[in-house]
Order: sequence, then C-alpha cells, then structure tokens
Amino acid sequence: MRWLQSGLRRDICVIVAELDDPTGQQAKAALERHYDDRIRPKTFHGALDALVRDGFLSRRQDGLADRYALTDAGERRLLDQHAWVASATEALAERDDRERGDGAT
Repeated sequence: MRWLQSGLRRDICVIVAELDDPTGQQAKAALERHYDDRIRPKTFHGALDALVRDGFLSRRQDGLADRYALTDAGERRLLDQHAWVASATEALAERDDRERGDGAT
C-alpha cells in the first residue's frame, strides 16, 4: 500500500473524493484550508503525479487545467483506509468506555 506512506497523498485522495473531479488548484486550495497552512506547489504536484503514476488517480485535461478523479484502485484504498481507521477508533472508544466504567464503580 505504497500510497499510505504519505499522509499528503492519502489526504489528496480524500479531497478528490469529496470534491468529485476537482482541478489540481481546487484540490490544493481545499487541502490548504483543511491543513490551515500553505502547501508548496512542487510538493503538492509531486504527490499528485505519484498518485497518477501509481494508478490511484486519473488525470484529464479540461481546457488549461487538469482534473483529477479516483480510480477504482484509489477508491478501494481509500475505503480500506476508512475501515482501518474506523476499526481502530471503535476499539479506542470501547477501551475508553471500559475505563470510565471501571473508574465509576
């Protein structure tokens, strides 16, 4: 799962899924809003290029801009990531509930 080695790549996939066929600039702006920080263009476009190269995003030209979409592989990885995070946070919540229950008695 090479794409998971980079939080930026994972987050780009989340943004692309959320915005549904955004331009690179739209995706970058949305991610900067989420991070509340600027992302260097070279870093962002390098991550986009890697995601396209590795088959997780598709790129198509729309006038002067490139638009991005999740591929089937990208969608599967994003759903797998979501399931993993959901499982981990459910386990954490259950542990927290048990600890609170133990402390209340």
